[in-house]
Amino acid sequence: MLNRLFFPALAALALGLVALAMVWPQGLGDRSWGPFGRPPVQRTPEMQAAMKRETEASEQRLNQARAAVSDLQTQAISPTK
Repeated sequence: MLNRLFFPALAALALGLVALAMVWPQGLGDRSWGPFGRPPVQRTPEMQAAMKRETEASEQRLNQARAAVSDLQTQAISPTK
């Protein structure tokens, strides 16, 4: 490959990777070292409590939907109940 094409493409790729690293989310991993980074939002007690409430509410809605389907199936099998 010609150097006139390879090195500009390599430089563009490097700049793209640096730009991606600047906007990539920190996620649920550990805090970055030194003065960089911050504790992930998902690890704060308030967010943990909110996530737990949301999970419990979702499970409750799922159980209610399953119970409703079960009731409908029971009524379809024996409509006299």
